[in-house]
Amino acid sequence: MEQDLGDHIRFLYLAIGEANKCTPIPTAFCVGCVLVVRLPDSPPTILASGYSRELAGNTHAEANALCKARKLTTDQLASLFPLNAAVNLNDLMAFTDVYTTLEPCSVRTSGLAPCADALIEAKVKRCFIGAGEPDDFVQCIGAQKLKDAGIEVVWLKGLEAECLCIARKGRESEG
Repeated sequence: MEQDLGDHIRFLYLAIGEANKCTPIPTAFCVGCVLVVRLPDSPPTILASGYSRELAGNTHAEANALCKARKLTTDQLASLFPLNAAVNLNDLMAFTDVYTTLEPCSVRTSGLAPCADALIEAKVKRCFIGAGEPDDFVQCIGAQKLKDAGIEVVWLKGLEAECLCIARKGRESEG
């Protein structure tokens, strides 16, 4: 059963909160991401969240959230999903929705793996996006890569300006 739009907006606002934690730099966006598992007959559960440059190594929000999810222990997963205590992370990914403030990157100028590729490899179910990635640094085709891999992409309308403002925070004075 499809969740109402308010539920999706609520999780995107959590991703916006993650993006606000990001230290701005002039050569990259500030992005937030939340991974939400929707198991049948269970309420949505936040698996992990992340923001740009949260972890060492010039990392992006989606990659950080995935990395943090992968570090969850069996006991931590069991406490998050008590009715499905035997579930493992790979199984959970098929029920995972990604909420991200900016379209997952399809190319990295640093040479690191793109977030779209990481989400495809993780086999997430859907990706809810607050705003498309502007062409400030690269031409992004992350949403198309996800669609081509069979991941449902949903553009959440109404928060684009807020997501873009946060993405570019610290760069307001640039012309």
